[in-house]
Amino acid sequence: MTPRMNIFQAAPDTMKAMLAVEATFENSGIEHSLLELVKLRASQINGCAFCIHMHVTDAVKHGETHMRIHLLDAWRESPLFSDRERAALNWTESLTGIAETGAPDADYELLKAHFDDKQIGYLTAAVAAINFWNTVQISLRAVHPVEKPAAA
Repeated sequence: MTPRMNIFQAAPDTMKAMLAVEATFENSGIEHSLLELVKLRASQINGCAFCIHMHVTDAVKHGETHMRIHLLDAWRESPLFSDRERAALNWTESLTGIAETGAPDADYELLKAHFDDKQIGYLTAAVAAINFWNTVQISLRAVHPVEKPAAA
């Protein structure tokens, strides 16, 4: 796959603004590990290899287990995710598919049981932001780095 263009060069002000938005999530009161799971799950749904690679790498770097990453696509059936994580992942899926879901009241009520209004605001913005990044990276054919296989 050949990248179509570098959006950081073509639209630097927009990318700078989006990176500034991303920086605000660290002070949201939502744990970094949960934000990575949210970003990874939306990227899985959207099929963004570039973002999946980035968020798996970051999650592992920050202590996430390989098993939870492997089971993220089946979080509903796995006991490895907390109720708080489940509420966030459910909201992520609802917003990532908003054209079909309409962000139902039941999904929002589940979220409210585990997050305060500030955290809901940031989580909603984080889901919107990763969907933005997925759109940019997929449409412009961003290619993730390729690691060399470990020597046997």
